[in-house]
Parts: sequence; C-alpha cells; structure tokens
Amino acid sequence: MVFKRLLGSLGVGGPTVETVLEAGAVLPGGTLRGEVRLVGGSESYDVDRVDLELVAHVEAEHEEGESKGYVGFERYEIGGGFRLGEGASHSVPFSVPVPWEIPFTELHGEPLGVSLGVVTDLELSGARDKGDFDALAVRPLAVQEAVLEAFGQLGFGFRSADLELGHINGTGQRLPFYQEIELIPAPSYAHRLNEVEVTFLAHPGGTEVVLEADGRGEAGVDDALNRHTVGHEEVPHTDWNAVVTGWMDRLASGYGDHAYGHGHGSDHGAGHGHGSGSGMSTGAAVALGAAGLAVGVAGGMVAAEVVDEVGDFFEEEEEEG
Repeated sequence: MVFKRLLGSLGVGGPTVETVLEAGAVLPGGTLRGEVRLVGGSESYDVDRVDLELVAHVEAEHEEGESKGYVGFERYEIGGGFRLGEGASHSVPFSVPVPWEIPFTELHGEPLGVSLGVVTDLELSGARDKGDFDALAVRPLAVQEAVLEAFGQLGFGFRSADLELGHINGTGQRLPFYQEIELIPAPSYAHRLNEVEVTFLAHPGGTEVVLEADGRGEAGVDDALNRHTVGHEEVPHTDWNAVVTGWMDRLASGYGDHAYGHGHGSDHGAGHGHGSGSGMSTGAAVALGAAGLAVGVAGGMVAAEVVDEVGDFFEEEEEEG
C-alpha cells in the first residue's frame, strides 16, 4: 500500500513523502527493496537523515491482562545530507536485509492476520517526523512451508496466528517477540490435546521449530513444549510427514514435563495462557488438507490507513473484557 503524506511537524506547505516497496512478498533473511520519494514544499529544507524502521503489531501479557501495540524491531539509515529545494523531487533508493526471524504474514498467498509495516522516519532542518507507513508482506521459508504442509496432510487445522511480546527461554531468539501459529489438533490427537502452537525461529543455518501443546484434562494444566532444529538444506530430502508425526507423538505423550517455556524475560519459564489471537476466530478456522494450509481470508490485518503514527516503542491498547 502506497500513499503520500504531508509531514505533520512542518505544517502546510511542507514537503511530502511517499515510500514505494518493491512488489511482492519478501523472504525472511532476504532483501527489502524500494525507494523513498520526496517532493519539496513551499520552501527549501535540509534533509539530514532518512531512516526506515520495521514494526510489528504484537500482543503483550501482563498482570492487568493483555495489551496490543506496535513495536519496532529493525532500523536502517538509508540516506540524508542533501537539500530538498522548493517543489523539487528527490528519490532515495534502498536495499536492506530482512531479519531471519521476521514473521511471515501470508501462506500460499493468503493473509494470516499478522500486521507488519515499514515506517519512514525523516529528519529535515532539525525537525523529525514519521512520514509514511506501508504494510509489509512476508512469505515463509521453504522449511516453514514444508512443516506446515505436513501438519495439513496429517489432519491439523488452522486456528489463528499472532505475535507475542517476550522471549522463549532456551532458544536463540533475537527479536523482542515471536510468532505463534495456532493449530487445531488432528483427530488422532484430539482426545489428548486442545491446541498446538508452532513457532519458527529462523537463522542462516536453519530454523528452530518450537512446538507447544495445551493438553486436555488434569494433565493439561501445564503446557508441554518441545524444540527441534532443522537445516534449510534438509527440505527436499526429508519425509516431513514422518518427522512431524514423531514430533507430535513425543509432544502428546509428555505434555506435562517440559524443559522450556514462553516467558517475557529470562526469569520466566512456564507456558502462558492464550486467547484467540489476531487471526481468524475458532469458528472461522479452515481444516488443513492434503493441499496444505488453507487459511481463507483472515480478518485481523490492521490496515495501514488507520495507523496515524507508529511510535519507536510499544504503545499499549487495552483489550476489553
């Protein structure tokens, strides 16, 4: 999504900014390309610096309940040190690396209800302004797609996807949040499990796959959590149905005895409660089939037009209820 915005701090007659991203979804660990287009206003300005910031809409759990807001997780300086004349046009092209751990927002071309964006931050004649917000689309790595494809072929169903503020203890997580793909258990596991959550933590050498299960009955008071590491080169040579079946058999048989947990810091270890997430409701969940994950149209994507300004740090939005 692309739109022009008058730089608010400079008032009427100030320059406008438009950030154009290269068409298509980017890959984790890939490259984000585009350009920032500036058009001068009624007078000249010194453009001291042009920055891009990647932001994500995340959930945070705390004693009072849950909150949602935007958090920045990567920042790039892409230009600056030039004068923008009255009515003049200037373009700042960019090519920046995408973090390996960045969440994916779509699968097989369908949105998952996860909101990521690119914010353009400018410093002109000593004044700073958030110029432009553009929605960012990210597609999964081959290994992430292969694992989810296997879940689908084994009969699991998609429930929702969301981003959680915090750190999964015992992992190599680098970003301040992690993505959870919530799945409905396949019939063969439904008598033991209420829900399965999948988190991918990608890095140059491979991907950590973190599985968490919410068990049924008294034994399900504590969530079980297992972690597995797979290499990118393993994708075409692996029977993923067999691998995922092994993972799930282990998880379902020992979900009361776990070594890791989702915590909001290094002092936390146990798993936490889960809501419906920012993706589809349970009633709108679509079963996974042999063709892979079919998610339909998710309703949780936050439209870029309604984002007035994204701060550099988490802004809480208290949830009702």
